[in-house]
Amino acid sequence: MALNFANNNSLSAITSLPASISGGGMTLISTQTASSSSTISFTSGIDSTYDEYVFKLYNIHPSSDSDVQLQFNGSVDTGSNYNVTKTTTHFSAYHYESDAYTGLGYNTAYDLAQSTAFQVISTNIGGDNDQCGSGYIHLFNPSSTTFVKHFISNVSFVQSDNVARIDCVAGYFNTQSVLDSIQFKFSSGNIDSGVIKLYGIS
Repeated sequence: MALNFANNNSLSAITSLPASISGGGMTLISTQTASSSSTISFTSGIDSTYDEYVFKLYNIHPSSDSDVQLQFNGSVDTGSNYNVTKTTTHFSAYHYESDAYTGLGYNTAYDLAQSTAFQVISTNIGGDNDQCGSGYIHLFNPSSTTFVKHFISNVSFVQSDNVARIDCVAGYFNTQSVLDSIQFKFSSGNIDSGVIKLYGIS
């Protein structure tokens, strides 16, 4: 007999959940694929539909091999300006392929204090054919007109000198305005290739 309620039975036997239990999940809103792109901008799909949004970054590859930084910023005017004030933290861990060096530390060069500058989420991504970065950004309650807009970012990547590194960034957009757009770019050069997907979290 098929089960349509949740109890101590095997999960594989449950065919549906009671109306009082939400299944939750991620809804894909949009996908953008870089091809020698100067920027990647999401100017729609970020609204009051969800309280949390996730950007997933896949194999982001720079056109330059000069230790460029992947950055992002927000907009409150549908992408006319990417200059929202932010206060953030930034720390990293790294490990050389040669096993010669490892490290963990806070990066004062890349945090922001009430700045409208783009936030670095990945430092020194290498441009060799096999080098890239992948990760995610969680953005919380961007449509609030009461509170600041928090975010958390983790990006794993290969530096140009063959180092495995993860950059962990967190902070907030210090605005009570609705945050409706997000833009990604490198500190110099283009985004040669890669995919960024935007999801809504229910």
